Amino acid sequence: MFCSETALRQYGADWRTIAPDLSYVALPAEGRLSDDDIARIDLAVFTADIWTGDRGPAFFKVLLRAPNAKWLHMFAAGTDDPVFAELRRRGTRLTHSAGSSATPIAHTVIMHTIALCRGARELAVAQQQRRWAERDVTDVEGRTMGIIGLGSIGAEVARLAQHFGIRVIGVRRSPRGDEPCETWPTQRLHELLPLVDDLVLTAPLTDATRNIIGATELALLPRGAHLINIGRGQLVDEPALIAALQSGHLGGAALDVFVVEPLPADNPLWDLPNVIVTPHSAGGTPLATERAAEIFAGNLGRYLRNESLINEVT
Repeated sequence: MFCSETALRQYGADWRTIAPDLSYVALPAEGRLSDDDIARIDLAVFTADIWTGDRGPAFFKVLLRAPNAKWLHMFAAGTDDPVFAELRRRGTRLTHSAGSSATPIAHTVIMHTIALCRGARELAVAQQQRRWAERDVTDVEGRTMGIIGLGSIGAEVARLAQHFGIRVIGVRRSPRGDEPCETWPTQRLHELLPLVDDLVLTAPLTDATRNIIGATELALLPRGAHLINIGRGQLVDEPALIAALQSGHLGGAALDVFVVEPLPADNPLWDLPNVIVTPHSAGGTPLATERAAEIFAGNLGRYLRNESLINEVT
């Protein structure tokens, strides 16, 4: 199995209990793997430390050279990067840890909803300047939140938001009837937007969701509405978003994801006073990582028993 040295130290004992005959090829901190080591790789796991350590490109460079790679598990949930399509084209099975970070991401959304209503960013700047900045604030209770995407994350956001007295309306391609909130089909998005005080994007990136929020959709939101994006940067037309924020039509935004990451230093979003920028970190908590590890451990046992895998991309 191919993994990071950090993951092998942290989870190796558990993995050996499940698969005592499994051998390991670790992504080295420095240096390159030999062709023989790469040829040994049949399973691979992409853990959180690879992401936070910015070693993803090195990991996938090795995996793309592995002629016998049969299965890759991602601790993260997103699998929209072209590298995943290429791996699947080569016959590598792909699974992910969707659901493991739903709780902390939903907590982040609620944090941002309150922060935008209370002007938290402006108050933080005033504190830094030692300036007593009294200001009006907005109630969270009684607002209407629209959530685009009702997977595990969107559903948890909906559940929590309603505890704060927020009316929630979700949008998904095909409502099933078991959602934790009122849910409309995507075709009614333009009907929903004029009703929304806080628009939350939790959808995955697909051909159908790319730029689902553009200039037309932003203009349909009530003046002063907020946008929170913890899905993918490409869900929003970024220049249109910047224009709506600069004009004051959009009252504020909290953004954890961007078209280009890390966000370039010259991007106007950094300096807009009504924008909260976070570095794609909404779900990166210890408990989320622990749950992702449990999902992989369960799948490892299933793989060895030739059983169906949880969260397989098909």
